[in-house]
Amino acid sequence: MSITLTERAAKAVKDTFSAQKLGEEFRLRVGVTAGGCSGFSYELRPDSEIDAEKDSEYEQHGLKIVVNRKSALFLDGAVLDYYEGIEKQGFRFENPNAVKSCGCGSSFQA
Repeated sequence: MSITLTERAAKAVKDTFSAQKLGEEFRLRVGVTAGGCSGFSYELRPDSEIDAEKDSEYEQHGLKIVVNRKSALFLDGAVLDYYEGIEKQGFRFENPNAVKSCGCGSSFQA
């Protein structure tokens, strides 16, 4: 499995999907795109499309997750958590493949 979601992250995604009135056909697409201040950026979005040749699908904590195979190389062993504190809140990646990341935490270098 390429990525692990914590229970907090899965709950935050489910709450967001529910607030947006997204149906059961939607999954969380987790990916990596070129860009950002460190070279790569994380991508999180709802998606109802799956390409069986390019995507892998997982289920964790009752949430379906889709990762394309190219992104899976950069996300192998990563953990997606949801942080809620006084100063900030949001999703946070802990990625063992990142050799460097920027202060915002949304981009990394592999």
